[in-house]
Amino acid sequence: MGPVPETQNMIALYSVALALALILGLPYWLAVMLFSGKYREGLSERLGFVPRRLRPSSSGEKAVWLHAVSVGELLAAEPLIAALRARSLRVFVSTTTRTAQQIARQRFGADSVFYFPLDFTFLHRRYLRRLEPSLLVLMESEFWPNFLRAAPGIPLGVVNARISDRSFPRYRKLRFFWKEVLAPVTRFLAQSPTDAQRLIAIGAPAARIEVIGNLKYDLAPVRELHLLATLRDHLPSGARVFVCGSTMEGEEAALLSAHHAALLSVPNLVTIMAPRHPERFDVVARMLPANSIRRSSWGLAPTPIPPGSIFLLDSIGELAAIYSLATVAFVGGSLLPPGGGHNPLEPARFGVPTLAGPHTQNFRDITSALELASALTVVTPASLSAELSSLLTQPELTTERGRRALAVVEANQGATQRTLDALLQSLSASPERPA
Repeated sequence: MGPVPETQNMIALYSVALALALILGLPYWLAVMLFSGKYREGLSERLGFVPRRLRPSSSGEKAVWLHAVSVGELLAAEPLIAALRARSLRVFVSTTTRTAQQIARQRFGADSVFYFPLDFTFLHRRYLRRLEPSLLVLMESEFWPNFLRAAPGIPLGVVNARISDRSFPRYRKLRFFWKEVLAPVTRFLAQSPTDAQRLIAIGAPAARIEVIGNLKYDLAPVRELHLLATLRDHLPSGARVFVCGSTMEGEEAALLSAHHAALLSVPNLVTIMAPRHPERFDVVARMLPANSIRRSSWGLAPTPIPPGSIFLLDSIGELAAIYSLATVAFVGGSLLPPGGGHNPLEPARFGVPTLAGPHTQNFRDITSALELASALTVVTPASLSAELSSLLTQPELTTERGRRALAVVEANQGATQRTLDALLQSLSASPERPA
């Protein structure tokens, strides 16, 4: 049975609303693009102009189009992409954010990476004609109505599928709409039973949903960094290191206050601060004490890092490895509302005890697992300083909590292989490309 007329009308209305929003917002976007490269970059690709650098697949070679909206989804997908490539599959990767685009091009090659086009069917079909994918893969909750309907006949999987606490009520109110929109999806590979139940509640067919586990536990191997060895050589002897990762606006002030308070009992403390978004690097630099160090300039001529100093990691793609230096870590995007949080498994993989704010809904299951194991402590702006000082001054406690963090990571791995098996089953059912 085809889509009901009401749903067809809703999708048409969605497309019209999207077009109107773009037209009416054009003056604003032009102004933003004039002063910021953030939105100017990749504009032609977003408008459906397929870049020439995308090398088409070879004759007889099956291709996969995987979409990961931002850095978190991209890093979670990295081991899966590697596993697909190991099966001689051509994997194209699209992203929405600039930072994710930069990381993806570094790791997978510019000839396989592009910006995801605006959600109009005719734009998606331009890419479909060039890429000729045999399988479409969407990370987490990228439910773009027109994209889902753009390629009937091509297997389409939603991987690491989840429905956030904030989104769930809105999805459920429009269940009649999402039931039809999600109908083309071949498989939903859910992170948890809760996510599977929510998918069913918003209209996804129960028979197509499998609970696979969370890909984020299967972190890709950390890349060798010259910076990592250089930092180790230039840190103070016996330094305690506080790594503040993926910090967002408003969090740096609280972290700086906690750093200064901890110096009273831990004078050899060094704090490494890594803002989430590159456009905030200069903003955060102006907040730091005058004797702070910026990675972008320090890396050219490294000098000893004084005890009590702050090191600004104003770079892309290096934070994951830098967590290995931490005595204690803070994972940002979580201290202030609305938050959502970032991946606390990045420090946990190195046996590092972690602090995070109360707003971690994007990583609710991971945060709960680490907190239950006493490997992660939820803090508020008021309690941050005391919790940090407590951990830094109790080496036995940090060692034990770090051990528990690593145990949580190891106990929950394996989702990548299960996801790969499910996708290969879908792929085997897709038609061969003509030679």
